[in-house]
Amino acid sequence: MPKPNSYTFEAIGTHWSIETVEPLSKTVKHEIDMRIDAFDQTYSRFRSDSLVTKLRIPGNYEFPSDERELIEFYQVLYDVTEGTVTPLIGETLESAGYDASYSLTPKAAVELTPKWDDVMNWTGSRVNVKKSIVLDVGAAGKGYLVDIIAKILGSHNIDDYVIDASGDICVRGKNTQRIGLENPHDPSSVIGIALLQNASLCASASNRRRWGDWHHIIDPRTGKPVRDVIATWVVADSTMVADGLATALFFVPADVLKQWKFEAVRLFSDGHIEQTDNFVGELFI
Repeated sequence: MPKPNSYTFEAIGTHWSIETVEPLSKTVKHEIDMRIDAFDQTYSRFRSDSLVTKLRIPGNYEFPSDERELIEFYQVLYDVTEGTVTPLIGETLESAGYDASYSLTPKAAVELTPKWDDVMNWTGSRVNVKKSIVLDVGAAGKGYLVDIIAKILGSHNIDDYVIDASGDICVRGKNTQRIGLENPHDPSSVIGIALLQNASLCASASNRRRWGDWHHIIDPRTGKPVRDVIATWVVADSTMVADGLATALFFVPADVLKQWKFEAVRLFSDGHIEQTDNFVGELFI
């Protein structure tokens, strides 16, 4: 059931809505807006004044201490997936045409993604950049930001809500929400339903952020888009984890990610579908 009040806005290049029982106060909205701006100021590779943009010059840089959770998650995910989920994919994305000017024109030779230890070392929230890098936290960053907003709502004793950041969804409260799994071949239809109660759902699909023969999920080993998996859906307690694992499932099967508790569905280009045994919901194909 939709909540009676909705706060909608555009942020980090996408549409957001926060549905609540009672309207959000101006104070809460301002706090949310300011925190999103701080996140964008740190991580946007499309802003010339962001901290991430400064990493194009080797040196030592200090990130906000509360961002350490995201980097630690990436470090583990990088190791578990043997480097296929990496925040260093930014240079490859840029050379493929997904750059700050949205040129959408790939270079003749797309840059391959560097290895983590070759270009940067992290100590707490401080990073030593050895060579110019283009950091991109798109695989898990939006989910992490959803979790940050959820904490803000909780700090104001708001515990019944739905946050939807264009498909990264966080549900809290007593009621179960039925969320459709969008069909990547026909966005007006769904291939199934997930049931969410006090959980998060994130989806990733090759039909989103697509240009020419390219899309945003690129294999760093080849510099080419992933072709065999075309969509994934993950349910987890944390939106950051759900977001990151939705990307990871383009590269590895669910059992490789068993250190996390989650439910998942994968849709392949040949039409077959996989789901974890614990998936709570219904599939129509």
